[in-house]
Amino acid sequence: DETIIRVHLVPALGDRPLGSIVPADITRLVKQWSQPLAHRTVRRNFGTLRAILNYAVANDYIARSPARNITLSRPQPLERPIIDSGAVLRLVNAIGRDHAPVVLLGAVLGLRWGECAGLRVRNLDFLGGTIAVDEQITRGIAGRAEVGPPKSDAGKRTMAIPPPLMELLSAHLARRGLTAADHDALVFSDRAGGPMSYSNFRERHWNPACVVSGVGEWKDERANSRTRRRYIGLTFHDLRRLNATALVAEGVDIKTTQRRLGHSDIRTTLEV
Repeated sequence: DETIIRVHLVPALGDRPLGSIVPADITRLVKQWSQPLAHRTVRRNFGTLRAILNYAVANDYIARSPARNITLSRPQPLERPIIDSGAVLRLVNAIGRDHAPVVLLGAVLGLRWGECAGLRVRNLDFLGGTIAVDEQITRGIAGRAEVGPPKSDAGKRTMAIPPPLMELLSAHLARRGLTAADHDALVFSDRAGGPMSYSNFRERHWNPACVVSGVGEWKDERANSRTRRRYIGLTFHDLRRLNATALVAEGVDIKTTQRRLGHSDIRTTLEV
């Protein structure tokens, strides 16, 4: 939200009195965004602007929101790769033992990357064979890693975890010298013991491992007379899509799938 306000809203509307903004201004701004930006980015920008204007209405700064009756184009469905178990195992081997459990938590349990990074020792119940999700790592201002609650109340959940994966997590904690007494320690951390950075994880570990395992590739792009290497391929969130697809394919009912994925709206689960 802070980035959207600073980059997209303040330059366009920052010096305007709230009462002077009319629906035509919002429509014009949405059209300007639609030229260079993706559909989902436009929708996020508009959602932040609408929230600000709704707040202004609720506090009687303006009588009606100028963001009413604005039509946004529908985003095109994302075509994402669905990989099989063999590709998952190749990725696990390529990424190394320190990050292999993160990959499996995404593929086997459908955890978001931030939920994996936010796990603490106390979230692992080795006797009961469950894992609890109650925190996640998010990117704050200037990309700093911050600890916060899941995206919604539905994101707080406790799930059964397969014994082989629990054994892998137990071995991971042992290598780090952690025991049950270190209940607030992060299961996965940076070298200083703090929260992992998603950008570092992606650039240093995920992208190279995906290329090695055949689920991603490097593409050279020319820009301003310079060649830049860009990664194209599987993303961590694709593991979550894989998990949702596998649950439905195995005949798990959609309500259970929704609960395991931590979706607050079942329509989100159906879309995945």
